[in-house]
Amino acid sequence: MKEVMLLRFGEIFLKGKNYAFFENTLFKNIKRKLKKFSLLAEKISGRFLILNFKEEDKEEIIASIKTVFGLVSLSLAKEIDTSFDAIKAVCESIKLSKKTFKVETKRADKSFPMRSFELSAEMGGVILSHNTSSVVDVHNPEEIIYIDIRDNKKTYIFYEKIYCLGGMPVGTAGKAMLLLSGGIDSPVAGFLMAKRGLSISAIHFHSYPYTSEQAKQKVVDLAHVLKKFSGDIRLFVVPFTQIQEEIHKNCDGEYMVTLVRRFMMDIAERVAKGNHCQAIITGENLGQVASQTVEGITSTNLMAKELPVFRPLISFDKVDISKIAEEIGTYKISVLPYEDCCSLFLPKNPVTHPKIERILDNEKLLDREQLIKNAMDNVEIIDIQCKTSEK
Repeated sequence: MKEVMLLRFGEIFLKGKNYAFFENTLFKNIKRKLKKFSLLAEKISGRFLILNFKEEDKEEIIASIKTVFGLVSLSLAKEIDTSFDAIKAVCESIKLSKKTFKVETKRADKSFPMRSFELSAEMGGVILSHNTSSVVDVHNPEEIIYIDIRDNKKTYIFYEKIYCLGGMPVGTAGKAMLLLSGGIDSPVAGFLMAKRGLSISAIHFHSYPYTSEQAKQKVVDLAHVLKKFSGDIRLFVVPFTQIQEEIHKNCDGEYMVTLVRRFMMDIAERVAKGNHCQAIITGENLGQVASQTVEGITSTNLMAKELPVFRPLISFDKVDISKIAEEIGTYKISVLPYEDCCSLFLPKNPVTHPKIERILDNEKLLDREQLIKNAMDNVEIIDIQCKTSEK
C-alpha cells in the first residue's frame, strides 16, 4: 500500500473521437507544471496519478495542480492491489473523525465480482464494526469514504476531494490576444478564456511619459500572475502616445474614448493575426463605463474585421469580477494607483451613444494608417515565461 495523488477531469469525457487529444494535452500541462518536483506522473483509464512524491513537497504539489485547467478534483489516496481482502483490510484500519459516514464506490473494473452498492454496504459494515460510536447516514453524511476500483487492477481509497478549477486544458481551443490593461477586468477576462482552453498572448497600450514605467510594470506583474494558469504569455507593449495626442488635438473631445478604443481594436487585430491568434479577448462589461454601451461596443467591434471578439465579463457585476480577481491573485495589483492610457485626456462628458457618421468624420482628420504603422513599428515584446524548472 502506498500514498498517491488521484487526479480527476470532467468535460473532456464529452469529446468523443477527440478525447485523446484533450486527455494528452491535459497530461502534458500537468507534467509541465510539476517538472520541478521529483515524482512520477501516469495515465490510467479516466484518471491521472502522481506517485513517488516527497512528503515535504506534498502541499506545494497540490497547490500547483489546482492551477491546471481541466482538472475537477484531486485526492490523496491509498493505492492497493484490487481484491476484496485488501479493500477490507484498509477499511478495518479506518478511524473516523466524524459522527456520521457513508461509503461510496466506483467500479471501473467490471470484472470485480461485487457491484458498487454491494461493496459499499459491505465495507460500511466493516468500518462501523471498528468505529462503534459512529452511524451510517447515506443521505447527509459528515464523512465519505471513497473506494475507486480502476481497470488497472488497482483500487484507490480516500476520504477527501480537493476541488480544482475545472474547465478545459489550455491549448485545446486555439490562441487568443488579450487586451490587458492595468485594471481589474481584463486579467479576469483572460483567466476565464484560458479556462475554456485558449492559450493567451496579451497586448497593452502604453502612453509614456503620460503614464509611468510603474504603470507598465503593473501590467507585466498581472501577466506573471496569469501565467500560473495559462502558461507562457507573450506581451506586446504598444506605444500609444502619438495616437492619443493626435486625437486630442484634432477630434471632438466627447468622441475621444470611442476613437481611442477603435484604434486599440484595430491594432490588436493586426498584432493578433501576425502572431497566429484566432480571436481577441477584452474585459468589456455592458454599461460599466461610458464606452461600454451597446453603441460604444458596436463601434469598437467594427474594427475587428476578421477575428471574433470574446467578452466573457459582458454581463458580470463589478462585485463578481472583483471576487474572481481576488481569488486568482490579480486584484491587489490591479488597484495599485498607476493610471493606464485610457485615463488620459478624458473628456468631461464622453459620448455614450456614438454615431458612426460622427466617428468616421473625426477619423478623416487623422492619418490613421501612418499612426498605426508608427505604433506597430515600435512595439516592445516581453516574454512572460514560467520558470525553467516549471517547463
